[in-house]
Amino acid sequence: MRVTEQTSDPLSPPRGRTIGFLLFLAALAAAFSVPLYQLFRLATHSNLHSHIFLIPLVTCYLLWIERERLPSHYVSATGWATLVGLLGVVATALALFLPRRGFAISDSDYLSLMAFALVCFVNLAGFLFKGRKWMWAAAFPMAFLIFFVPMPDAVADYLENASKLASADVANAFFAVTGTPVLRNGPIFVLPGITIEVAKECSGIRSSYVLFITSLLASYLFLRSPWRRTILVAAVIPLGLLRNGFRILVIALLCVHIGPHMINSAVHRRGGPFFFVASLVPLFAIIWWLRRGEARRQLTTERTSGPADAIPE
Repeated sequence: MRVTEQTSDPLSPPRGRTIGFLLFLAALAAAFSVPLYQLFRLATHSNLHSHIFLIPLVTCYLLWIERERLPSHYVSATGWATLVGLLGVVATALALFLPRRGFAISDSDYLSLMAFALVCFVNLAGFLFKGRKWMWAAAFPMAFLIFFVPMPDAVADYLENASKLASADVANAFFAVTGTPVLRNGPIFVLPGITIEVAKECSGIRSSYVLFITSLLASYLFLRSPWRRTILVAAVIPLGLLRNGFRILVIALLCVHIGPHMINSAVHRRGGPFFFVASLVPLFAIIWWLRRGEARRQLTTERTSGPADAIPE
């Protein structure tokens, strides 16, 4: 498929295109009102998806702070609009017609398809009313909307299992470092006086997912170098696993040295937010280190290029 850009400008001045863009979004919200309500209920009852309705607010904020940098001349990119519109139509068709064809899909997967379709149609509006250049300049805020889509059940299940096993490996290493006697059988640890199993609920997938989203947002706001942004985002995986392993270690040591009843303590049941905040400390330290290196490099470049670019009197 060849993507072309329309050269005519049917909605002029640019203010008319902005109004059309906002009206189109309002129409989308009305058309998807039922799935949006169901999505709201999912977000309020699911820890994994509780962040969903913050995503559009973050996107709006990013577009607002970047408004001076975004192009003010709009030319419709009908080819790109058609492409993302087709993706939205396919996702909507799958959500509506798969159950009618005998394919059972969960409520979460249905909402994943509908939310993905909605994000596609929002991007369609961007290409249609704002154009390719505007969408390219606003690529990160518009792409950030993908986190509005709930994680499909199969993906969430796979990540939970992978995180559970990896966290158990990290916890086992912590037990060895602290000299804690332990026998391990996969995710099961036999400790003095208690046996602990690392379950899916202990995988920390929600906090790791939020940490990943946070790192992407921080890399966009605070860093400019692509490789520094990559380092920051890649650091989330080991940070998440270290946090999970450390949490397992703390709970296990409490059970060993205080009593098995500590498995039902607040540290285990409601300690997740504390360990999540603790994992933000090294993340912010990495951001500070990367920003400092970026500032030093920029200063060195300015000092090196300054004399060469100076105009002799």
